[in-house]
Amino acid sequence: MTDKRYPLGEQGRDDVRAASGRPVGEITLESVRAGAVSTDDLRIHPDTLRLQAQFAAEAGFTQLAANLRRAAELATIPHERMLAIYEALRPYRVPHARLLELATELESQYGAVETAALVREAAAAYQQRGLV
Repeated sequence: MTDKRYPLGEQGRDDVRAASGRPVGEITLESVRAGAVSTDDLRIHPDTLRLQAQFAAEAGFTQLAANLRRAAELATIPHERMLAIYEALRPYRVPHARLLELATELESQYGAVETAALVREAAAAYQQRGLV
């Protein structure tokens, strides 16, 4: 993408924030050295991912935009839960019905509608290929 609005972190935007809510411009080498940076300061904020998805879609990169929207959904899920879901998505790990339950959980507990659709798609593909 050659849009002058991108990359977001280099444009001095006030709306680009870390997961902590801290503006990205405040996260500097000096603040790291001073011990004033937390792990949440180093994680991306879901709104930043959504903004990147918007730019990708406007530039015609529909698949990239979809991936960024799913990433925004996943950014709010606790790490341990995300790893468990990832493990369940590996072939032969869980039955088809369990994958569908995970999709419902993603939607109902985390509002991850696009990710849930992807899990349902994977569940159908796994079932069709005998991988569950």
